[in-house]
Amino acid sequence: MKIRIHDCIDEIPADQWNALVRDNQPFLRHDFLGAMERHGCVGEVFGWLPRHIAIREDDHLIGAMPLYEKHNSYGEFVFDNAWADAYRRANQSYFPKLVSAVPYTPATGQRLLCEAGRQDELFPVLLGTALDLTRHMGASGFHCLFPYAQEQTFLESQHLMARHDCQFHWENHGYSDFDDFLSRLTSKKRKNIRQERRRVQESGVVLRRLDGHTASQTDWEDFTHFYTELFDRKWGMATLNLPFFAEVARRLPEQVLLTMADLDGRCIAGSLMYRSDTTLYGRHWGCVDYIDGLHFEVCYYQGIDYCIERGLKSFEPGAQGEHKIARGFSPVLTRSSHWVMDDGFRNPIDAYVRHEQRAVADYMEQLKSATPYRAADSL
Repeated sequence: MKIRIHDCIDEIPADQWNALVRDNQPFLRHDFLGAMERHGCVGEVFGWLPRHIAIREDDHLIGAMPLYEKHNSYGEFVFDNAWADAYRRANQSYFPKLVSAVPYTPATGQRLLCEAGRQDELFPVLLGTALDLTRHMGASGFHCLFPYAQEQTFLESQHLMARHDCQFHWENHGYSDFDDFLSRLTSKKRKNIRQERRRVQESGVVLRRLDGHTASQTDWEDFTHFYTELFDRKWGMATLNLPFFAEVARRLPEQVLLTMADLDGRCIAGSLMYRSDTTLYGRHWGCVDYIDGLHFEVCYYQGIDYCIERGLKSFEPGAQGEHKIARGFSPVLTRSSHWVMDDGFRNPIDAYVRHEQRAVADYMEQLKSATPYRAADSL
């Protein structure tokens, strides 16, 4: 068994990496992570430096971990600014740190990749390698964001601290079509959704649902403009770019869902989603003209429609957003695991995350009263 840290995922054979990916999860595929590296979406400019772990046996990849050396907390969606501030006030550096995650992607997925049936053997090796690298670098800690439940259970058994948060996901309960889904909602929520969709239809907007095969270069140029313009207005740093979007669409054409909205012959908005074999993931949206209800239609209702048509089990539209509840999404607990090297910070941070767990539990309990489903169909 040989272990190596890679500064570039292209040093690892794509077919061997992808063979370890479960559910054909798009964000974990070599194609997706490699496109980020090749087109400058990660690296020194954005503070995401690849440090991927590869475990080989007879020159065959049997385990891996997507891993990054981080010099900021941007694009993680598990917020630790208070921790970094505590280090600063103690005249210590919180950065660098090591993070196992998919950059800019708050979606649950594998972080400890390994051959099927070898989890008990390889999970400890992957974690041990990450912690050894943390110590060798003098990093402040190791953070595993949005891992699968089995991985989270293992990490907690190794005494990593667990942070909890809440997202809003949609589950497909065997709906035959969108109207069947609506029939499970209370009459008020059902009426509101129909009104929202009707307003978009009456506005004259024409929707085009595309994949990597059918989307044109112009479509990707338009979408990139919407995406960049939204970041310029709200968040200030668009990390993804046209070559990245185009390459992922070319390499994973059946896993791309690009919905574009046209008005009077001009494209005015779009949303980008990706799918695994079971789940649809909403990622990005942007528009240049405001149309009442268009965001909900393009980002939520088109996704629900798509899941029902394709028989997907669930739809994860992204982080945050209580407004999703009224549109059929339900609160779901998300988790991450954290290891802090400094003994002086470990106990106070552990107290912090335990308090946070209780707050998240209380928050999710309060949300139960807001369910849009009829009593007999409550999730």
